[in-house]
Amino acid sequence: MALSFWVAETQGASAHVKWFCAYDVSGQPRRLENVLCQDFELLVGLALFWLFAGCLVERTSLGEAMTRSLDRVTCELRLHTEEMIRVVCGFFFIAVWAVGGIMLTPELKTTSPFVGPLQLAIAAGVLSRRTLPLSAAGIVVLFGLALRDYGTFHLADYPIFLGLAAYLALVGLQKDVFGMRPLDVVRYSTAVTLMWASVEKWAYPEWSFPLLIEHPGLTLGLESEFYMRAAGVVEFTLAFGLLWTALVRRVAAAVLAGMFISACLEFGKLDAIGHSAIIAVLLAIIADDWQPAGSDRRVPWLAPVGLGASLTVTVSAYYVAHATIFNTSIL
Repeated sequence: MALSFWVAETQGASAHVKWFCAYDVSGQPRRLENVLCQDFELLVGLALFWLFAGCLVERTSLGEAMTRSLDRVTCELRLHTEEMIRVVCGFFFIAVWAVGGIMLTPELKTTSPFVGPLQLAIAAGVLSRRTLPLSAAGIVVLFGLALRDYGTFHLADYPIFLGLAAYLALVGLQKDVFGMRPLDVVRYSTAVTLMWASVEKWAYPEWSFPLLIEHPGLTLGLESEFYMRAAGVVEFTLAFGLLWTALVRRVAAAVLAGMFISACLEFGKLDAIGHSAIIAVLLAIIADDWQPAGSDRRVPWLAPVGLGASLTVTVSAYYVAHATIFNTSIL
């Protein structure tokens, strides 16, 4: 059953529900007393166990063999990571321009005649390293327009676009920021994006129910409420993995990439366009063999502690922010 559930996850959990179903960001989320139930605690316990096990494996000969295998398989991609991300960014902005009427993602609608030309300019800017900072500035402008029209809480779903803008600007300027490489910046923003989106699966599972009715095979007969709790825990754990040690983050990125690619096959070209940039970032993380100076000495038991702390902070931030902005209840 566990293996079957993971297969289902690769198809269903990563379709962005706001692109396909009705939603109300300002509506009352499920209260925490309903979210933090026994099923949720069991799922989080399993996630902590498997994350700890993965960290233990990384320090063994099996982990070293897995790392060498990843290095061999991703060698060419590693050599051309920058080009791959630039090409996908160009494709993404040409695609959203061709669709028309959206800013960054399908639910961020606009009627502004200024947006289309800006999207084409961003796409043109990725053709040369020298103009990458201009493309980055264009992405920030689009994010600012979306922030004005849809509000801070809605745009909290998409810090990956700011991370992508930072990546393009830093690559164009050949700079690091506070000792972080451009890929690290976009990796962190991707992790935050996915962790925040995971909370949405617990706070508003009913948004996804029409998708599960339309694609009943995704749940493998599991009850919809349980499926959404599990989907959120899986996604949150993998997103946290992107912040951890080299092999853990590469394996987490590989599983997430499989989830997003499979979701594109299930939900079509809209999902493929919307998730193309995040898939490119995940592929870059899979190929990244960088290690910090010396070695990363984080001991395995710190991983479940970090996951628990990240889960607590993210869920608290989501609910406190929502209650503050929309005057809703937490408990």
